[in-house]
Amino acid sequence: METRSTYHPFYKNEYEKQDIEFGVLYSKGVPFGELESDLKANGFDSTSSEFGLIGVEAIAIRGYHFATSTSAPRRASSSAATSSSTLAVDDLQTLKTKVCIIGSGLAAHTVAIYVSRAELKPILFEGWMVNGVAPGGQLTTTSEVENFPSFPDGINGIELMDRCRKQSLRFGPQILIETVNKVDFSMTPFKVFTNFKAVIANSVIVATGAVSKQLDFSGSGISACAVCDGAAPIFRNKPLAIIGGGDSAMEEATFLTKYATMVYIIRRRDTFKASKIMQQRAFTNPRIQVLWNSVVGGGGLKVKNMVSGEVSDLKVSGLFFVIGHEPATKFLDGQLELHSYGYVVTKPGTTQTSVRGVFAARDVQDKKYRQVVTAASTGCMAALEAEHYLQEIGS
Repeated sequence: METRSTYHPFYKNEYEKQDIEFGVLYSKGVPFGELESDLKANGFDSTSSEFGLIGVEAIAIRGYHFATSTSAPRRASSSAATSSSTLAVDDLQTLKTKVCIIGSGLAAHTVAIYVSRAELKPILFEGWMVNGVAPGGQLTTTSEVENFPSFPDGINGIELMDRCRKQSLRFGPQILIETVNKVDFSMTPFKVFTNFKAVIANSVIVATGAVSKQLDFSGSGISACAVCDGAAPIFRNKPLAIIGGGDSAMEEATFLTKYATMVYIIRRRDTFKASKIMQQRAFTNPRIQVLWNSVVGGGGLKVKNMVSGEVSDLKVSGLFFVIGHEPATKFLDGQLELHSYGYVVTKPGTTQTSVRGVFAARDVQDKKYRQVVTAASTGCMAALEAEHYLQEIGS
């Protein structure tokens, strides 16, 4: 066993010092389950709201030390640090790399796999609870993935990202758990900034994905993630409602039937956007009832039928909404061309953005498909296009 002095991150941006023994195995990446067992054995309570398993897992795998809530994370191991040059500039640690990847999901790690195997020694910024989403992206909130090839029985979203991250780590990218908050694409080489680091990169791949849109509701019992919150005691054995009409809404409604007495799907139209198989699962589930042509509002949960005008009180103990996504592009501050809905514009058939040398993959530029398999495919495309670009400029 190798002893490392590690700091445990609280969800409220505070840090409490803990000394834990981690095996060398953890520096290479292991599944959540194995980490949870080891952490429990060392006195961590995984049921505590302050546990933050995903954050601890990331720190354990990548060998980070967090000193205080205001100081910069630093690598415990120097093995990955050799992948970039390090300079001290003002108050920021400055790193240089040929490829900087921004994102933590399947697309970002697919990029990391490809460019690492091409010996381009990338730096990948995973971020920390960016937009409320843990490293690993939207897949970490998905209960079951059934349409990704090679898994005939399906696979849990967190497990899929565990495997993807472990494969990525195998090829040695430098992965930093810091959130990118500013970029400078006005000239080459490009610059990418966090609160603690500045990265000078010959190419950048943006794979920051998209986050669930929020509805203007206040009070308790409201959530944008059924998989995250559906099993909470306040929702068990009670009627619940969900707003949405796509595959994610169908999946989350079906998931909630494990705990709820009834799940009402509130749909403002008379059709769903979901795939036929997902619709069929909802229609045939005896614990799901669809309220067509309906919207919600007012105190409690008032439902208005837009055809008849009738308003009724829907007595439920929880409201979940799955109403689409917003691309995570605000940090770009207008430096890339965006669609009207905020998605990065890419040249048709490529991942090339409006700035030569900057590429975009998956949900951040895909407002149509948004599938797990397209995350991998666009990640591959971005990696290969970045590699070709670097060859063209002689880097």
